[in-house]
Amino acid sequence: MGVETKNLRNVVLLGHSGSGKTLFAETMLFESGALTRRGTIEGQNTASDYTKLEQERGNSLFSALLHANWRDNKINIIDTPGYDDFVGEVISSLKVADTAVMIVNATSGVEVGTELLWEYVENYKTPGLFVINQLDHEKANYDTSLEQLKNNFGPKVMAVQYPLNPGTGFNTIIDALRMIMYVFPKEGGKPEKKPIPESEIGRATQMHQALVESAAENDESLMEKFFDEGSLNEHELAKGLTIALANQQIFPVFCASGKFNMGSGRIMGFLNDIAPSPLERPKPMSTKGEPIGADSTGPTRVFIYKTISEPQVGNVSYFKVFSGTLKTGDDLINLANSNHERINQIYVANGKTREAVNELKAGDLGVTVKLKETHTNNTLVTKGVESGIEPIHFPEPRIRVAVTPPNKADIDKLAKALHVTHEEDPTLIIEQSPELRQTLLYGQGQLHLDLIKYRIEKVYGVTMAFENPKIPYRETITKIANESYRHKKQTGGSGQFAEVHIRLEPYQEGMKDPDGLTVRNREYEKLPWGGTLAFYWCIVGGSIDTKFSSAIKKGVMNKMTEGPLTGSHCRDIRISIYDGKMHPVDSNDMAFQLAGTMAFKNAFQHAGPQLLEPIYDVSILCGSEFMGDVMGDLQTRRAIIMGMESEGHYQKILARVPLAELHDYSSTLRSITQGKAKFSMKLADYQQVPAEIQTKLVTEYQAHAHDEH
Repeated sequence: MGVETKNLRNVVLLGHSGSGKTLFAETMLFESGALTRRGTIEGQNTASDYTKLEQERGNSLFSALLHANWRDNKINIIDTPGYDDFVGEVISSLKVADTAVMIVNATSGVEVGTELLWEYVENYKTPGLFVINQLDHEKANYDTSLEQLKNNFGPKVMAVQYPLNPGTGFNTIIDALRMIMYVFPKEGGKPEKKPIPESEIGRATQMHQALVESAAENDESLMEKFFDEGSLNEHELAKGLTIALANQQIFPVFCASGKFNMGSGRIMGFLNDIAPSPLERPKPMSTKGEPIGADSTGPTRVFIYKTISEPQVGNVSYFKVFSGTLKTGDDLINLANSNHERINQIYVANGKTREAVNELKAGDLGVTVKLKETHTNNTLVTKGVESGIEPIHFPEPRIRVAVTPPNKADIDKLAKALHVTHEEDPTLIIEQSPELRQTLLYGQGQLHLDLIKYRIEKVYGVTMAFENPKIPYRETITKIANESYRHKKQTGGSGQFAEVHIRLEPYQEGMKDPDGLTVRNREYEKLPWGGTLAFYWCIVGGSIDTKFSSAIKKGVMNKMTEGPLTGSHCRDIRISIYDGKMHPVDSNDMAFQLAGTMAFKNAFQHAGPQLLEPIYDVSILCGSEFMGDVMGDLQTRRAIIMGMESEGHYQKILARVPLAELHDYSSTLRSITQGKAKFSMKLADYQQVPAEIQTKLVTEYQAHAHDEH
């Protein structure tokens, strides 16, 4: 029988890289009896960092599903990576979790990663608690860490515990919720419970009273009792805190040393007693706007939150049962593509260790294998159910590279590998760019893309190279030019003849009609690559038949997709066709198309041609100690600083930077800030390229074009 929904706790471990999530998860499993001995990072034998790459690097790179049985409940635990490059793993885990446990390094306090991850917690409205970890470190500072948590996340942050002796030799925690002192043996594990010393009673009592008040605030009957008696019993306190935690009215703070197995048992107990079950969380909305309750007797809805491909196994799908009961042998329908999927095996997982079960009830997390046409963000349902789970919305990419296989024979193999990798990791975007004639990969950071490359080479045996992607420049003009072109070709029978007179002008919205011309027809085309083409027909007296208008425009568009300067797309140009000639026999669409192309090309060269480059709004969050280095680096990238502002105890720098200067920014920023910064970027507009850069780019393009011919 599956675990009842009310007895489930779904917990995601979050934290900046180096906060100790993986060891803390290991300790949780050990405390519950799920492990008989604890692994270590150095020993490369922890339950959650089980891939060879994670073991080699000593860091979590993927989310790992674990579970522990605690008293009557099953606690599902998802350990997540701390690097911002792998934020997709974090967001997908938050989608299926009911409580977030933010691990904070006692030596570093609140870091950039802590703040960024907490934004996602708040976006999902997930109940959360903090664990100040590594209190055994000689530089551990509990008070500073707690103060930073309160400053950054507000008065809802409330200490439940504090360490009596942080630093080397740490072994004592005072618990203000239970009003007891825990003293741990040197090797950690089960603590001895002792009365709180007289010297600490005042501080502990004050903390206890604040917790009681928070518990009472969310329930009228508890509030009345609190006013009458000034306190609540343990059962009442638990009830009030469950409501407060579930509604994000309180973010409790606990103490721990994951390394020495101190404090995790108490936190497991709190999660067991106080953290909400899936039944106590707000009902998620379906894709049709209907609330979906975690009812194990209702129709089955299974949401795939993560997919990986394993050698010898194939697709491994991680899922949450949002409603109903999933049983081995169930036939379900994928709402995304209407394909039928048979669930042949269901597993619960502790990292790479999987145990087969017959069923999982609403709210539970599990694993299945060999689904044929089902991927991340898909919902599987029983027949007749038409609404699925709202998909995960992943963040925009922050870095791009061009990728090339070493030889043409591997192109198809690489394309297949990239397709499968994207199915596993939706934060990886793949684009075949006809404009740049390159395959582009977009990711969250250099480390993210390096990992993709490593895995494709190891798993699929395709070596590939990263190179700087070309820049999608744009071409335009800065002044007026008139030009004519006659196309004449005579070959035996009927020939080709067309003459076109055109005027080119820089286009601006709302500009007046061209001087000296009578406009017969106006066409405005919003170009797919941005900007506008205004095409005016100004022929008076029928020197060219209007039936050739579309052919001339097509000829112009042919050249606008591959501009005269660098082969880049052209934009923001007004073209007026004001004169020309035609022949009653030899004029046809092809002749006028060619004449339009050449007239546009020649006029463009005399109209002050200007190359435009994409400019991005870049937002950087970093500590004040790195401001000078970050600003100095931006200056070398032709950046314009738009502003600076404080955000928490971090500084936010807003700048406008040409895309051409950003290709290595992710790794450079990580290097100069020791990984303690984050940036995002978004296309702002196109601006003129400096003259010396334009000359260089045009010369390079012409030399390349000459070589090809």
